[in-house]
Parts: sequence; structure tokens; C-alpha cells
Amino acid sequence: MAEAAKIIYTETDEAPALATHSLLPILQAFTKSSGIELETWDISLTGRIIANFPDRLTDEQKIPDYLAMCGELCLDPSANIIKLPNISASIPQLKSAITELQDKGYDIPDYPDDPANDEQRAVHAQFSKVIGSAVNPVIREGNSDRRASTAVKEHGKRNPHRMMQDWPEVSKTRVGHMTSGDFYGSEQAVTIAEAGSAAIEFVSRDGRVTELKSGIPLQSGEIIDCAAMSVRELREFYVEEMDKAKAEDVLLSFHVKTTMMRVSDPIIFGHCVSVYYQDVLDKHAPDLAELAVEP
Repeated sequence: MAEAAKIIYTETDEAPALATHSLLPILQAFTKSSGIELETWDISLTGRIIANFPDRLTDEQKIPDYLAMCGELCLDPSANIIKLPNISASIPQLKSAITELQDKGYDIPDYPDDPANDEQRAVHAQFSKVIGSAVNPVIREGNSDRRASTAVKEHGKRNPHRMMQDWPEVSKTRVGHMTSGDFYGSEQAVTIAEAGSAAIEFVSRDGRVTELKSGIPLQSGEIIDCAAMSVRELREFYVEEMDKAKAEDVLLSFHVKTTMMRVSDPIIFGHCVSVYYQDVLDKHAPDLAELAVEP
């Protein structure tokens, strides 16, 4: 009997993990009658942590190193892998995942910020395999360059897609963007002359200083970059673009990639929502205040 076709479906984190609960059963229902097997491999942050410390876990807790297996499978031309978006894990996310696993009875060591001995350095090295963009370089066989090759670009020039035509003058479609007060307009960068530490401070109009973060280590020759966005100009931009869309009778679409800027983008999106529903929020302000809702 011929071997059944197999598709590897990777389990990841956050929104893709939630979507899997809906999407995966649908895929399984469609592929079952076709003799195609869907096999799930856990390459989530917690899954990668567990796979890297098998010597500290019970047999019931251990799982295979699915990420390494994905790397090997990618060398097989017949491989089929559905790779869901995965997080580029930060140190805070790593520590949170470690705590969650420890609370569930997993003997996972704490992350050593400053390894002081060989044992801690070994643990640090293991965790280094987990943090950052650990998945994509493996799936791409070490090649993380997404740019099209020169040959592909030249082929595209010689054989343009049927939709790659001059934009019709009758089209109302346009892209709106801030012209001041945004991250692009305020960005500043400096090269550090001597090693030391930095802090992030907010200075209000009346001169009061609020320390937002301190103890940021800096190396000699390191480049530190910062930018700030004006909430006032952001909200004015939203009002202007919403009014234009309404006047031009076009669909208003707002795009924010929150996976890349997890702290600022939800706030930026929140201001968009509050501006869009400003009349409603003003009308029901007393009720919202009574319910302790902060729009």
C-alpha cells in the first residue's frame, strides 16, 4: 500500500494558536477523505523551551525537538509544511513562558541574565536557541533574505503581470499618512562613545520628569535610536483622513502591524477607534465613567 500523504501543521503562539482551534478541524475534515494525514508539530515558544531541556523533564513532559525536525524535513523536496506565523520571542516573553511552565510542574531553569558560571552559561546558550526569530532561519535553511533575486526582478520587468498597469486616473484609491508628529519625523539616533547605561524619561510640559525605564545597558560603539509620536497630531490625522474618506465616498481602511510593535500599535489603534466613535463616546461619557470604562 502506498504511504499516505502527510502535511505537517505547526503549532505556534498568540493569534495563530487561537485560529488553529477553528482552522485545523476544518482542514482535517477536508483532508480525511482524501487520504491525507495532518500531523501537528509544536514549535511554539513553550514547545521550543520544553524540547531544549529534556534531561530535566519526566517522560510524560518531554516532546520532540520539532523545530530541528522541521529543519531536516525542509531538505526533502516532497515535504509539505504549513508554517503558521510565530513570535520573535523577547526576553520578557521568554521569562513569562518559563514561569508558566514552572507553575505547571516543569523543571525548567530560570533564565540567567548575567551568567556567572559554566552551568549558567550552558543554560543561557540553550535559551539562546529559543529567543528571537528562531524559527524562520531553520525553515528557510538558514536563508532569511526575502529579497527577490536579480533574475526574478528582470523576468518581472520583461513579463509584467496583467494588473501591473498605470493607475487609472478615475480611481479614488489613495494612501494617507502622517506628515509630521510621527515616529519617522521625530526619529533620532546616536552612536555611543563609551559603555554605560541609559534611561527613558518623559518630560511633561510643566517640566516634571517621569522615568519610564532605567538601567538600559549600552556598549561602546552601539547605536541607540528613539522616536516619539504626538497623540494630538495623530488624532488630528485620523479626523482629517476620516473626513476625506467620507467626502470622497471611499472605503476607509486602517492598517497596523501590531506583531512588530506590540507596545505602541495597540495604543495607536485605540486612538483610531476612539476618534471614529467620538460622538458615541461623548454621548455616553457619564455611563462609561460610571462603569469605569476608559475608551
